[in-house]
Amino acid sequence: MQATIEETQTSATPFVDRRQGRAEGQAPRERRQFQDSREAGRPEVNELAAAVDLYKVSNHRRFITFEELYDVMISLGYHK
Repeated sequence: MQATIEETQTSATPFVDRRQGRAEGQAPRERRQFQDSREAGRPEVNELAAAVDLYKVSNHRRFITFEELYDVMISLGYHK
């Protein structure tokens, strides 16, 4: 005999939203693009990586565009 829809829904485990990935009241995880290659051995590269990470966190962005990267570089004093 087949189970009815109501029986299947009540016997199933409750839905767990795993997209959040954090417990109640816990701060959201920061996603950093340069996390693994932060210590490149060149201080100017480390400074750019830290500035990009700060930009992404403050603007709630996971990825940035070339224009945004250029704006970050300008904020560090780059000029052509």
